[in-house]
Amino acid sequence: MKTLHANAALVVIDVQRAFDDPYWGKSNNPACEENIASLIMAWESERRPIVVVRHDSKDAGSPLHPSADGNALKPFVAEAYPDLLVTKHVNSAFIGSPDLDSWLTEEGIRQIVVCGIQTNMCVETTSRMGGNLGYEVIFPLDATRTFDMVGPIRADGETLTATADELMHATAVNLHGGGFADVVTTAEVLTQVADEE
Repeated sequence: MKTLHANAALVVIDVQRAFDDPYWGKSNNPACEENIASLIMAWESERRPIVVVRHDSKDAGSPLHPSADGNALKPFVAEAYPDLLVTKHVNSAFIGSPDLDSWLTEEGIRQIVVCGIQTNMCVETTSRMGGNLGYEVIFPLDATRTFDMVGPIRADGETLTATADELMHATAVNLHGGGFADVVTTAEVLTQVADEE
């Protein structure tokens, strides 16, 4: 993995209660939240910058709508002390309020460690956009999770589907192979934090 910068920002995306709702279907990687919590603890202990991102859906029927209980951050994230809280309505944390790119630039931060839910949605989109904006993006895959998905119906009538594991695999290949991010494990990131203590 790339060398972790002393001021690398941990970007924690959409770790909200709604993602425990059966509404989303079958999920994977039950260690996701534990790994995210470990990253938050490591960043807090070293007083490194933390950005927490919350998805505020505009769909009144969504578990992520601000009026829904599911909009709330999970307790271990809500109890963190972020340097910045970004709210968004779309897939990228770079299209939210306040402006993430402006804040990172003002803070002199050029490297971000991106984790959260869902792997192939907001976490991947934020990582791709971060890479396009010139940030060094580190993506601890096991600090993310997602859900099985149903895609389009083909001309032959077959419905395209993918399991959560398949989607995580594809995200890892897309981000790493496409040069958007360095796809690693939580343990690799934590080892570098520990080595700097």
